[in-house]
Amino acid sequence: MAAKLQLRQSQSLVMTPQLMQSIRLLQFTHIELERFIDDEIERNPLLERAEPQDDAVSDQTQKIDAAPEIAPGGDWFETETAWSAEAISEKLDTSLENLFPDDPGTSERLGPDLTAQWKSASGNGSASSSDGFDVADMAAAAITLREHVGEQVALAFADPAARLIASELADGLDEAGYMRADMAEIAARLGTDRMAVTNALAVCQTFEPAGIFARDLAECLSLQLAVRDRLDPAMKALIANLELLARRDFQTLKRICGVDEEDLLDMLAEIRALDPRPGMAFSGGASDAIVADVEVRAANDGSWVVELNSETLPRVLVDHIYFAQVSPHAKNQTEKDFLAECLQNANWLTRSLDQRAKTILKVASEIVRQQDAFLVHGVRQLKPLNLRTVADAIGMHESTVSRVTANKYMLTPRGVFELRYFFTASIASSGGGDAHSSEAVRDRIKQLIDEEKPVDVLSDDAIVDMLRESGVDIARRTVAKYREGMNIPSSVQRRREKRALASAGR
Repeated sequence: MAAKLQLRQSQSLVMTPQLMQSIRLLQFTHIELERFIDDEIERNPLLERAEPQDDAVSDQTQKIDAAPEIAPGGDWFETETAWSAEAISEKLDTSLENLFPDDPGTSERLGPDLTAQWKSASGNGSASSSDGFDVADMAAAAITLREHVGEQVALAFADPAARLIASELADGLDEAGYMRADMAEIAARLGTDRMAVTNALAVCQTFEPAGIFARDLAECLSLQLAVRDRLDPAMKALIANLELLARRDFQTLKRICGVDEEDLLDMLAEIRALDPRPGMAFSGGASDAIVADVEVRAANDGSWVVELNSETLPRVLVDHIYFAQVSPHAKNQTEKDFLAECLQNANWLTRSLDQRAKTILKVASEIVRQQDAFLVHGVRQLKPLNLRTVADAIGMHESTVSRVTANKYMLTPRGVFELRYFFTASIASSGGGDAHSSEAVRDRIKQLIDEEKPVDVLSDDAIVDMLRESGVDIARRTVAKYREGMNIPSSVQRRREKRALASAGR
């Protein structure tokens, strides 16, 4: 045994924090990315956002020489107000009334009062127009369910104690208008008895819209029927057996309610006219609109143009001038290291954002190339596609493609689709031809069921036979799974419902 020196060379993959962050950037949505960049700008003094250049022409006469154009991200009202009456009069040495004498104009269409308001709003000759005007000031803010209920509570309860109980009940409403709070807990917290809470709830259940403050679906429907004076014994029996209605067990329902088939169909029509979630009309917050990350449009030569949506691309700059100004004044090594680290992180972020954009564009372009038939002909021509196929085509790892397609959307001539939508399972062809996409098969199943006749309702086995005749090799359990996934009832339930509707029509 003797000690000796040996030279060994090896390779290994080291996941640095920056590399891990670059991987995370790929799967960020544009909202998450904006939030991440805001945090980085707050921590790093060398980072700043690249604000879009203002392309507006300062000279007023130049604005009049050409038709007004709305700049990207601009507002139509800002463009219209730039064309003020004074500017046009100065350019043409006349007024709008003299230019268009035959136009019935604002006064005849709107009336003198509204005409004065419009001229004041748009800055046409009003002294107050110099104070500025915001279109948003003319739109009333959407009232929330809590505010709507609060107004009714103030009018319905004269006793302060009862009003306090009602306010506590209102705090227990969910967004659908159901009362989810525990009444015993409210009574204990307010130091009152259960009867007082029950009485306050009974009053609150008379509020508009009808059905709010219900504790379950049956009570919600009962409250709405009571307002319509339709809560008779037969309807009460129907509401008490909603599970039978969900199973479409009409024979049992007729026996329980004591009505014939025609009356039962009328009762079902009344139930369908009710709102199971009355509070949703007062949903407090606006839902976030989907913003496409990639836009696809047809080119003149028949190909497809794939572009990134500029609205989802953050613009970040590294302030090298500021770094050059402050770096000579660093007092110690700690400050120098801090500045060097900030510069390194800033350069890394800009490179990572650029690489992220290129990767998304590359993946989206390959998806468009693979699914060209879908863009031209529709969902029936959607090809089966997996992540590995796209990854091999563009020379990337499958996990990278998976991260890129997560929570990203593509705007196509056929609508907005999540990138994951284009990756579907493969269903073999019965004739040995090309495989079929599972999404296309789902659409085919839905079409067959929509076109079936009341006297010839298709069973799952019949659908399997028809699909196999068209070249789709599919199992019965797969057809049942796809049908249930589209919330389509079984053939027995569909046949029962179609017969009931047909007899009602006679």
